[in-house]
Amino acid sequence: MASKQVILSSLAILALAAAAFVETVEAAAGGTAFARANGTRFTLGGRPFYSNGFNAYWLMYMASDPADRSKAAAALEEAARLGATLVRTWAFSDGGYRALQVSPGVYDEEVFGGLDYVIAEAKKRGVHLILSLVNNWDVYGGKKQYVQWARDQGHSLNSDDDFFTNSVTKGFYKNHVKAVLTRVNKFTRVAYKDDPTIFAWELMNEPRCRSDLSGKTLQSWIAEMVANVKSVDPNHMVEIGLEGFYGESTPDRTRRFNPGGYSVGTDFISNNLIAGIDFATIHSYPDQWLPGASNEDQVAFMRRWMASHAGDSAAALRKPLLVAEFGWSARSNAYTVSARDAYFGIVYDAIYASARGGGPLAGGLFWQVMEAGMEGWTDGYDVVLGRSPSTAAVVSRECARITSLNNQVS
Repeated sequence: MASKQVILSSLAILALAAAAFVETVEAAAGGTAFARANGTRFTLGGRPFYSNGFNAYWLMYMASDPADRSKAAAALEEAARLGATLVRTWAFSDGGYRALQVSPGVYDEEVFGGLDYVIAEAKKRGVHLILSLVNNWDVYGGKKQYVQWARDQGHSLNSDDDFFTNSVTKGFYKNHVKAVLTRVNKFTRVAYKDDPTIFAWELMNEPRCRSDLSGKTLQSWIAEMVANVKSVDPNHMVEIGLEGFYGESTPDRTRRFNPGGYSVGTDFISNNLIAGIDFATIHSYPDQWLPGASNEDQVAFMRRWMASHAGDSAAALRKPLLVAEFGWSARSNAYTVSARDAYFGIVYDAIYASARGGGPLAGGLFWQVMEAGMEGWTDGYDVVLGRSPSTAAVVSRECARITSLNNQVS
């Protein structure tokens, strides 16, 4: 028994050394390594990688029009100036005006060029990107558009949730994955799948399947699609895009932590345990999810939400956890800029405390940054950093604080 343990320990040490060697070679060859998940933390070039940042879903859309392209560059420049090194944005726009995917497998080159531009500009500034591949919601097409495309081809589908089970819609999605991942950037001449600027692929923005609250439908779809993504691109991490709702595998947590105890057909634990899923995500909007609650109760919910998922990421998943969306709406009854700043500080404090203590929380991305001149795009959560100096100061301070942890010895 003792000799076997020694052998196993030696093999584990060799495996860790090999992984570190690969990351070191990547860093030397390309100037930047691919981000990895190593236990409950991220690494980059063999060193810890902690980062705060923001969402800006509109980057590709704006960058696809030369008249608006400067807004995308300005947002990425603000990220670099504030010390944010992670931005989440869309790599989809299905049907409709200025679509990326005009129809199944047919792409608008100008819009794809916009995404090329976003990746190239992020690369110049040392900013990493999480790219989401399809939407659960109708905005920018999403699963509803995929289902409609299948119907247009004469297939019979009953609801938008058939997106997750129908062979035609699944084929459309896989074709989109291949088109995006194998795209060669016209600015950098690097295929997306080979570009370390991309931090991770997101399977879907906020997947939900209300037609099967057991979570089994989504479990099957996630397993199939993460395997497909990894078969095309073994270099990058993959995450699901979950909001964090608990499901059938943990009914006690569903009752205790899901707002109102409701389910949406996802299962935070079992979904994230699927092989190939590299890290977990949560979103949080207590002002939407608990609309009748006081400001204090909404803040208390956010604290519990993060703590519960951090605990599960450490003990059950053993994977990093990213707060991929959080915000405070200007349409909330309790809203003031100072209240938003305080809320951001509470979220950042919890993330930093976890990261500093070796926990799984590795960063937070607030929703969302917009630029001057985008007033018609407001959803109440938008932050124009140039007009919000106090919020910009909070973000900058917290970016500096969490990235200071990157100097820890790996």
